[in-house]
Amino acid sequence: MEARAEGEAAAGSPPSLFELSGVVVSSAMGTLEREVWALPGQILQGILPLLNIYYLERIEETAVKKGLSTQPIWHKLWNDVMKIRPPKSENIISWRKKFLETFFSNVLHGVLDVSSDPRLSDRRFSPLLHSSRHVTQLTICNMLQGVAELTAEPNQRVLENLAGSLRTLKFRHLLTSDLSIRQSLSLLLHHLIHHGTVSQVSMCSWPVPDKVLLVLILNMSAGFWHPGKTLVHQGSPCGLCREESDAQGLFTQEDGALLGSNQLCCGSTEQSETGQWRDSESRRKKVQTASAKVLQEADTDSQASIELARSSSGTVKTPMLCGLRRHPFQNLACQDVSCKVPPEYYNIKGECSASLPKRSSVDPAFRKPYGRFKTAVGRKRRCPRRNRRARADPEDLYDFVFAVAREEEETAESLFESSAREGESIDGWAPSPADTPSFEGVGCTEGGSVGILPLKAACRFRSVSTLELFSIPLTGDTCRALGNLLSSWASLEKLVLSYNGLGANIFCILSGLRALSHRRDCSLHVVRVSDVFSHIPSVELVRSILTAFPRLHTLSVSFDLKNQLEGNRPDGHSSAEAEIPESCLEQLEIRFPREPLQTSLLLPVLKASRSLQQLSLDSATISCPLEFGLLLQALKECNPGLKRLSFHDVNLADYQKEVLLLLQDPVLQELTFSFCRLFESCTAEFLSDIIQIMKRNSTLTSLKLPGNRLGNHRLVALADIFSEDSSSSICQLDVSSNCIKPDGLLEFAKKLERHILQRGGQIKFTHLRLFQNWLDQDAATAQEALRRLRAVCNVVSNTWASAQAFADYISLM
Repeated sequence: MEARAEGEAAAGSPPSLFELSGVVVSSAMGTLEREVWALPGQILQGILPLLNIYYLERIEETAVKKGLSTQPIWHKLWNDVMKIRPPKSENIISWRKKFLETFFSNVLHGVLDVSSDPRLSDRRFSPLLHSSRHVTQLTICNMLQGVAELTAEPNQRVLENLAGSLRTLKFRHLLTSDLSIRQSLSLLLHHLIHHGTVSQVSMCSWPVPDKVLLVLILNMSAGFWHPGKTLVHQGSPCGLCREESDAQGLFTQEDGALLGSNQLCCGSTEQSETGQWRDSESRRKKVQTASAKVLQEADTDSQASIELARSSSGTVKTPMLCGLRRHPFQNLACQDVSCKVPPEYYNIKGECSASLPKRSSVDPAFRKPYGRFKTAVGRKRRCPRRNRRARADPEDLYDFVFAVAREEEETAESLFESSAREGESIDGWAPSPADTPSFEGVGCTEGGSVGILPLKAACRFRSVSTLELFSIPLTGDTCRALGNLLSSWASLEKLVLSYNGLGANIFCILSGLRALSHRRDCSLHVVRVSDVFSHIPSVELVRSILTAFPRLHTLSVSFDLKNQLEGNRPDGHSSAEAEIPESCLEQLEIRFPREPLQTSLLLPVLKASRSLQQLSLDSATISCPLEFGLLLQALKECNPGLKRLSFHDVNLADYQKEVLLLLQDPVLQELTFSFCRLFESCTAEFLSDIIQIMKRNSTLTSLKLPGNRLGNHRLVALADIFSEDSSSSICQLDVSSNCIKPDGLLEFAKKLERHILQRGGQIKFTHLRLFQNWLDQDAATAQEALRRLRAVCNVVSNTWASAQAFADYISLM
């Protein structure tokens, strides 16, 4: 602060007496802090900009009580220190939180030197500790930088703060790591997920994933942890586990001594040096007491001494999901498992356990063993968008220039009947030998799992509610591991699998979802699957997912390209033959890889989804008006509650009659025709019919028409929707990418003003979107039009160089 005052004096602008006094006060805040807090608001307001970030953060509550805002100061700090504009800065509510969260991440990763600015350093404060309370999202990159620092003993309080504040944990561009780093990561995840408040785990952009590290993160996210290898050097169980156990009174003093001696690490069942279970009755009772807190270790031949690093070059093992019970058909502790393995719970003798771990995110009451499961066929850097340029017609100038990427939104009682026939495939598919995944080496082996410790020997803790995997190739082994985890992941609410190259392995995921759907405490309601190639037709996958998990509320299936390889889909029975149970689906999004709409397969989905409120169909081809008519009829009869309907990149130029029927729907509130070529061969009669229908429709509130070749004169005509004799309720209108020029926009604005004047200023129109139009051709006229429109409604536009778009097109011709 003194250096700043000297700098101002040297620049020829000597500081005022008040500023000099403020500099002295700010430099002595360690002594005068309470006195400064008691100062009147006007004086305190002048001192706030002179404080460093530590005292500025501490004085926040006092400043608010005195009616002062520190937001401008934090915003200026961001600009001075970070020197970048954050994305969506207009939506930032608290610059204090934004700054401190980014400050924590930059200091942790070593990209920010706190000595670079006197406002960032203070010998009385720790940068990580002071800012950790404001961190709700943490990103771990590359070689897991910062993980070892966070789990180090000096940063224990930092980790405690993160456990209470962190909600989202992201992994990006991860690389192979050594054993020590994986152990540190295991401890970090245990604190942040199992004992913390992390609810979302996202992994992005991992082209060649380390199988051991990937499965470790998945297991920890699902609430499974084998602490033996990680905590062996500590000589005691996890402190948080011990504290919570003591608080709940689950462990006696003798059991605590047993845990403290590493004979039962963090609740794991004790094993003798020979790997066999002790037969002593007293010891067995102690183990049963400890199992009320954690899962028992059931692998008789598990070699806990085998290092995780040994599996980095080997095959990933997918162990059976076991808790307190063992599979009734297993006569050995280790046996190969298919991707339909259930999460069954048996004690070490194969009997039904009387109690389940209270730390588990699920607590079903199992009363009887389950039947054997059937074998099924095996599925921020942002998720890659599909390449519209490559898919557009090269001879279509319009599609090239105005192609706009669509906005990406984002067991229990009886997993299967015990009478299920062996070998029956999921959803009616009969897997061919080529598509059937090999389960050789999957699960436990006679020598114990190598590298990835068996889940049957793992403790069960709290798990996350959202899992997102973006651009991470998933092999058959990892898909089976994920499927097994999903089968008991009761706390999971949202699952996003994007560009993972699943192929036939998608059926391993479906097996896990089917098992999960039979749990009474299941929470999953959102599933989003997207990939480059489709293994089966999109609608058939939708049917398979809904058949496996009818309790979904939101389902999104998206593919860029159709798999052209011969034999790319299983032979035998089609999923169309399987009846779809009544579902809870409310939102359905399907992006077709330029394949037919398949109305015959979609109709049963719509009939089973009586609660559907939103439907989006993208990049489908419609063969004839009859097919489109059947779809509209089904929506009217089967989905009376449908409120939002969207068509994107679907050629509707020849279906004007059906479009008019949709506009007359008395229930729809939002209707989108995006890049559907509505006005490609438009007649004056069709445009007039649209306007008249819209004037009579009092239900529709949002009409989005981007990329439909509207042009100037049709835009001007649309202004009549808001005429004096109109009962339209349109609030939002989107006319982006419609070849609109400045003069046409100005005429539209003037006509809209006349209609509003005639209606006495009463109009419901509030939002207009104008992205990617030709407004750069006459800047003055465009600004005049925008000025008039902004006096009427909110206008969202952008500066788009239309000439550059044409140049790009010509360069590729």
